[in-house]
Amino acid sequence: MFEVLVFVYENYWRGDACPELQQLGRKLTAVGFEADEIQQALRWLDGLNIAAQSTQLDPEVAQALQAPRQSPQSMRVYSVAEQDHLGAEALSFVSFLESAGVLPAHMREIVIDRAMAAPGDPISLDDLKIIVLMVYWSFGEEPDSLVLDELCDDVESRVAH
Repeated sequence: MFEVLVFVYENYWRGDACPELQQLGRKLTAVGFEADEIQQALRWLDGLNIAAQSTQLDPEVAQALQAPRQSPQSMRVYSVAEQDHLGAEALSFVSFLESAGVLPAHMREIVIDRAMAAPGDPISLDDLKIIVLMVYWSFGEEPDSLVLDELCDDVESRVAH
């Protein structure tokens, strides 16, 4: 599934540039992805579209639905199921992105939701990074260059100074 998501990310600059899911499925089949992978990725992308659209409501509606602003001292508490599925490494990475100020609360919640819908127990850090990229993609945003470098960097190939 993640190979399909990477292909979609690399070939469609933003979520709104991506064709409808049925047409995308045909394109992915033509490229040579397996039917099971395509169906799993399309279901996952549909969930991402729904989550992203629900946070991009009309500003007045969004304001009325919005919970009270979180204070800077507030903390996200993860359920046992989230802790088990995400694992310590992924949770640490989400915390790192939040503390760096590059993953706002509404995007964090979508990352968690989509990570919970992804296979793997726990989910790998590389897969989580793809999910974070796809969440940015769904909003038509690109993370700043340092965050993008962290999301796309191969940690194993780094050389210590």
